[in-house]
Amino acid sequence: MKEKFYQYIQQLQDQITKGLEEVDGQAKFQEDLWERPGGGGGRTRVIENGSVFEKGGVNISAVHGKLPETMQKYFNVGDVDFYACGLSLVIHPKSPMVPTVHANWRYFEMYDKDGTVVRSWFGGGQDLTPYYLFEEDATHFHSVCKTACDKHNSNFYPLYKKQCDEYFWNAHRDEARGIGGLFFDRLEATEEMTMDQWYAFVTEVGNSFLEAYVPIVERRKNLPYGEAQRNWQEVRRGRYVEFNLVHDKGTLFGLKTNGRIESILMSLPPHVQWIYDHQPEKGSDEEKLIKVLANPREWI
Repeated sequence: MKEKFYQYIQQLQDQITKGLEEVDGQAKFQEDLWERPGGGGGRTRVIENGSVFEKGGVNISAVHGKLPETMQKYFNVGDVDFYACGLSLVIHPKSPMVPTVHANWRYFEMYDKDGTVVRSWFGGGQDLTPYYLFEEDATHFHSVCKTACDKHNSNFYPLYKKQCDEYFWNAHRDEARGIGGLFFDRLEATEEMTMDQWYAFVTEVGNSFLEAYVPIVERRKNLPYGEAQRNWQEVRRGRYVEFNLVHDKGTLFGLKTNGRIESILMSLPPHVQWIYDHQPEKGSDEEKLIKVLANPREWI
């Protein structure tokens, strides 16, 4: 399964970077191959200063070795080895009218001293972080997510949509990071679902990414904006940074397993502002977004 999934994410990385380059029309992804001390490595692809995308990364990695003690306690296991592979992407557009997007699809195994797999699971999802709320964009993104889920189980979309709203919650701000999407973790074999069936589901979601995001970019990338909208975008990007550094489990896992720092912090935007006690004007488009982030909605 680990070889099968790693082959899939290599192909998916090619597919997504090609699709995003076509949307940008100017910038190209630069590739960086790297090795991890202790086992494994990855293929980082970064796009910067394009006509549409200010900064973005679409990264794959496959790392393995002894599970650090901090993570042994987190997973409540003993002295085990691990293998983890996945694709992680974050795209920060230049225009505040185009939303930031994040997605991740991953596979994890743990082994005993004899090399026998003792646990394995999938995780992942995709979510949208707009700076200005266009309700038809939110509906489109969630509709694509629901269609992918419904092909496998009609219960998946409401469950993983709810988990996404709960996970991407900036508790110290009491607001959502964005308008959600899907989030799932610890998808292990059960009587109802084999690992092959989970593989089919996770890859279905991965394959839906460009369909979920690209039409939104195309609709919004040429809309006019000014300095005030750009400042708002940078203030909201600050909240994005706060979530990733304070709450995100993937970031923390990477830091605690001696991950490659450039890849881990690839998700951070290049231009950010923190303004003391910033409040949007009453009745403004900015306030409209904040109200939705404070109370996650059903978009379908």
